[in-house]
Amino acid sequence: MNIADLRKSYEKAELSEDASHADPLQQFDQWLKEAIAAEVPEPNAMTLATVGSDLRPSTRVVLVKGYDARGIVWYTNYQSRKGRELAGNPFAALQFHWVELERVVRIEGRVEKTSDEESDAYFHSRPLDSRIGAWASPQSEVIESRTVLVTNAAKYGAQFLLKPPRPPHWGGYRLVPDTWQFWQGRKSRLHDRLRYRLDGGAWVRERLAP
Repeated sequence: MNIADLRKSYEKAELSEDASHADPLQQFDQWLKEAIAAEVPEPNAMTLATVGSDLRPSTRVVLVKGYDARGIVWYTNYQSRKGRELAGNPFAALQFHWVELERVVRIEGRVEKTSDEESDAYFHSRPLDSRIGAWASPQSEVIESRTVLVTNAAKYGAQFLLKPPRPPHWGGYRLVPDTWQFWQGRKSRLHDRLRYRLDGGAWVRERLAP
């Protein structure tokens, strides 16, 4: 097999200016709901890209946990690599890739922490094991073995029992978009690609060459 010969013809749908929403959030809401209805695996999974003080970019997959006119929300360890990078450079990019629908959504903007109230509410909605896990994992730090995680989980499980509080190093982030891109695969690599950018507080929709 020659990996250079791997290719796919994209022919499932199209994306036109007339058929898309003027508001990118509405367009995103429609596409996400269609991905959920199509039973795409983990439709809420998105790649998060950040840049550190050394100007080296890094990516990881996180799960979107909410979105509205204020922005796109996910939760994580503030002391992780992404947390440290966002503390120094509060801008990021998100990408959803719904392979089965031949669609990609890219979102860029400034990142801020959610309120303590929002973070508390979501934390306490999580399964108990996940709440304990937030205490047990020193995310992005070097550990000797998996035994460290298991031991920490047992320790905090015994300490907090059924009511672990939200760790002070754990909470939400909200990306406030200033740019959206919607990509729909098309035949012959002539893909549809619409960009929405803020201009004077209003969204401008324009087509980009693929």
